Amino acid sequence: MPEQKQTRNSFQRLKAGLKAWRFASVLAVFMAVVAALGWRLVDLHVVDQAFLREQGDVRTIRVETIDAHRGMITDRYGEPLAVSTPVHTLWANPGEMSVDDPRLANLARLLGMKEAALRNRVRANEGRGFMYVKRKIPPSLAEAAVALEIPGLYKRREYRRYYPAGEVTAHVVGFTNIDERGQEGIELSFNDWLSGRVGSKRVLKDNRGRVIKDLSLIRDADPGRSMSLSIDLRLQYLAYRELKAVVQAHDARGGTLVMLDVDTGEVLAMVNQDSYNPNDRSRISSEGLRNKAITDLFEPGSTMKPVTIAAALESGRYRPDTQIDTAPGFRRFGRFTIRDSHNYNVLDLTGIVVKSSNVGISRIASDLGGDAIRNLYYRLGMGQATGIGFPGEAVGVLPSPPRWRPVEEVTLSYGYGMSVSALQLAQAYMVLANGGIRYPLSLVRLESPAVGERVLSEKVTADVRQMLRVAVEEGTGKRAQLSFYSAGGKTGTVHLVGRDGYEKSQYKAIFAGMAPVDDPRIVTVVAVDAPQGGEYYGGEVAAPVFARVMGDALRLLDVKPELDSADMRTALGRPVSAERG
Repeated sequence: MPEQKQTRNSFQRLKAGLKAWRFASVLAVFMAVVAALGWRLVDLHVVDQAFLREQGDVRTIRVETIDAHRGMITDRYGEPLAVSTPVHTLWANPGEMSVDDPRLANLARLLGMKEAALRNRVRANEGRGFMYVKRKIPPSLAEAAVALEIPGLYKRREYRRYYPAGEVTAHVVGFTNIDERGQEGIELSFNDWLSGRVGSKRVLKDNRGRVIKDLSLIRDADPGRSMSLSIDLRLQYLAYRELKAVVQAHDARGGTLVMLDVDTGEVLAMVNQDSYNPNDRSRISSEGLRNKAITDLFEPGSTMKPVTIAAALESGRYRPDTQIDTAPGFRRFGRFTIRDSHNYNVLDLTGIVVKSSNVGISRIASDLGGDAIRNLYYRLGMGQATGIGFPGEAVGVLPSPPRWRPVEEVTLSYGYGMSVSALQLAQAYMVLANGGIRYPLSLVRLESPAVGERVLSEKVTADVRQMLRVAVEEGTGKRAQLSFYSAGGKTGTVHLVGRDGYEKSQYKAIFAGMAPVDDPRIVTVVAVDAPQGGEYYGGEVAAPVFARVMGDALRLLDVKPELDSADMRTALGRPVSAERG
């Protein structure tokens, strides 16, 4: 009995010792952990402070881009044609958003979006840290969206391109995409000049992604450079209005008008129909994007007859009063026959231009040969780029066969068997207007005097201008006459070319001319595609547009009227006898 009691006491002492040992062990481990944590805290806050600072910075300091302001495009007098305005873009971190957040319905309603589509986008991008909600919206709308306090929704400032003149300058200026990269027109061809270089900066953000403080500038944004075009917006509006009116009045497919300064080669106006609004591109078609004055080609027809006459005068074998027998009013070349509308019998060179005699010009062409005509066409800019630097410029077709067939020489003399753009045709008439100097054409306003190349003599061009004056006063271009200025020009009516060759009942009506004739200031080419309703000749459709545009343009340019006081009253519809004192 005493032995059992002794054994029991020994077991109890052992048990108590184990409890004490376990307690001590646990306490020791606990104290070691506390000591380790304490040391780490001391280490982080006293010894190694940079660690916490770096980790905190990683979570709050971000690098943001600074958008560069795209350069402005203006007309020659500083009127804005393309400007960048500040807007905001809404973006989101889908990982911070809840697809079931009821506030998404309010956001969709505010932005004019479908609620289901917005929620589906958030769901589809849950694994990403970024998605656009809506780009390029007014700042007030962005502020209202952010005020909904939806987690993960943020805004940032960007720029949006705006075009004050809209469709009037659309084909020249072009437009940019949503990222302000040029897509058409001047915006595309001068994109590098207009684009700036984005900058960057370090910012401090809170846990909702809002910028608390700008910390440092890494690289400042370099704004794009502005540019001044040669376009005169006053003349551009005028040309656009008149071209649109004639296309609508004749139910035509479209039209083109180009106006050049004859002493510099600068483009003062360039318009097309149909046009588009670059501020609202929802209805743009690829057909409507083309600047037809530069990209579309056509056979210039009778508008090339004055150039052939210039080649004849330049040869030294012809004078303005040289007589050409056009009887019996037609010529045959195998199965091909060329005709005049009447048998004009004998005509001098001026009469050939005034009557637009195909037979007369063909006899001159047969005498000169195809090379003489073709070479002058080339010197005036046909069959080559104008140097304007516009995207998509067409160079046209100027044949140069090793051996000319008689029919090829003849058709070339009156503008068939070749193709030009309206801009190239205007350049050729510019040379006739300014005394024989070919200037490089420019859509950018020149800062220094233009330097050109003489390609014709002053005497030849002066003789041709007088022929063009008579063609307007007495010939097919009568409806191109101006009220207070003399005008000279030539009509053209050509068949449109379709998939299967010439379209028998569809024409292009053309007029190319200059004013004032004795000292020309501007040259204008008007071309109207497929006019309907009975009138389709160049003298009926295109010449009146020339008259309306040129008359107002010369007044806007402060060109002094050529008429004396009596003539001016007659032009205004008042009798000469009204003069008193």
